[in-house]
Amino acid sequence: MQIKLQPMGPYQTNCYIVTIEGKELIIDPGVDATTWVLEQVTNPIAILNTHGHFDHVWSNQALKEQLNIPLYTPQADTFMLTDDPLGQGTPKSLPDYEVKGDESLLIEGIPVRFRHFAGHTPGNSIIEIEDVWFSGDFLFAQSIGRWDFPTSSASQMLQSLERVLEIEEDFTLYPGHGVTTTLKAEQHIMPYWIEQVRGTI
Repeated sequence: MQIKLQPMGPYQTNCYIVTIEGKELIIDPGVDATTWVLEQVTNPIAILNTHGHFDHVWSNQALKEQLNIPLYTPQADTFMLTDDPLGQGTPKSLPDYEVKGDESLLIEGIPVRFRHFAGHTPGNSIIEIEDVWFSGDFLFAQSIGRWDFPTSSASQMLQSLERVLEIEEDFTLYPGHGVTTTLKAEQHIMPYWIEQVRGTI
């Protein structure tokens, strides 16, 4: 597996291109991601969203139209692709496949697992490919995603953190912002974040 990343837009949102057996998956094409993606891909097969916030989905529709490939979005966040809840003027896009919670998919022979960790958004998910987690805005290096947006939920974030703390396997984490880390490294500080979230409920 080969992974290319490029921070995009004012929030430096990481857009990823994952190549396996000559096939490319585009993850979270944010603001102004279209040109970079088009320059990088030769055999793209799908676009995947970790969640529905504008800085992760901005270029969905442009890439769908130019590459003629399907879009996969967590079902609970699909409303964000048309309703623009944060009022950023996000170009509308429509998913071809709505991912239902925790779901394992086979996309042109490539196993892709969505792990649903609500809190940052209702449908917020980690995308697991082999031993890598594309963690979106759930887990960052030494930090976690915000839980104070209008569609966020502190109680759901708490449940998600408690659940991810119990996972025994390790994964390399490629977050939606910032640098890579590992699940084990983040589990060491997760009790701190659990207490921070619990204090807001």
